[in-house]
Amino acid sequence: MSKRIAFIVAVTLATVAAAFLLPAMPQPPDYHDFADQRGALGIDNFLDVVSNAAFLLAGIAGLVVVLSGRARFEFPAERWPWLVFFVGILLTAAGSSYYHLQPNNETLFWDRLPMTIAFMGLVSSQIVDRISVRTGLALLGPMLLVGMASVVYWIATERAGAGNVLPYALLQAYAVFILLLMAVLHPSRYTRASDLYFIFGWYVLAKLLELFDGLVLAHSHVVSGHTLKHLAAAAAGFVVCYMLTHRTLVPAAPTPR
Repeated sequence: MSKRIAFIVAVTLATVAAAFLLPAMPQPPDYHDFADQRGALGIDNFLDVVSNAAFLLAGIAGLVVVLSGRARFEFPAERWPWLVFFVGILLTAAGSSYYHLQPNNETLFWDRLPMTIAFMGLVSSQIVDRISVRTGLALLGPMLLVGMASVVYWIATERAGAGNVLPYALLQAYAVFILLLMAVLHPSRYTRASDLYFIFGWYVLAKLLELFDGLVLAHSHVVSGHTLKHLAAAAAGFVVCYMLTHRTLVPAAPTPR
């Protein structure tokens, strides 16, 4: 095992240990209190709901790209993590819309579940591209199970009156860190590998817009940060579409099997 792989394994084990050993972290009580609660056309929280159409478009575009053969893969099986990623984005359109119609923990479950599916698909895709095709594909199923389990665990603790969102939060942070780590330490077999940084850029922008939800609305008087967060996060999906259709194999790049 190389030192780089050993480091990733160590980070993984540390994250798992933290999820079990750190004190429980309850869901913030004001989490569902979004800045823009205006309704329109009979739809509550109108802009936070309809902005999820961006996820719908990104998910459909991605599935068309992958299933039509326009995406470029050295091996056909490499498409599976990307299919999971775009299915997750497509389901996020439905789950997030459902959540914003009536924000509460029960509806939030259906928002977080598909987002976790998309995240795990993305992590698997980068293991395939940068470390090992066989390993990345083999880990796709277990990662999906772990990701979904973190969301199920969270809602189960909420229903039991002792909410603990920590495992879910740690998993999201872990996924982002591992993706960045692979981007820095492991070159891709494909060109356009730097597009991953644009994907991160849209993700960071989305988190900032979420953080400054009310401030954005207060200054724009039109749209909230959370509404724009949906658009920024969906933009990352369109970047992936562009990357998959324009990349090529790096000449003489070794195929990690």
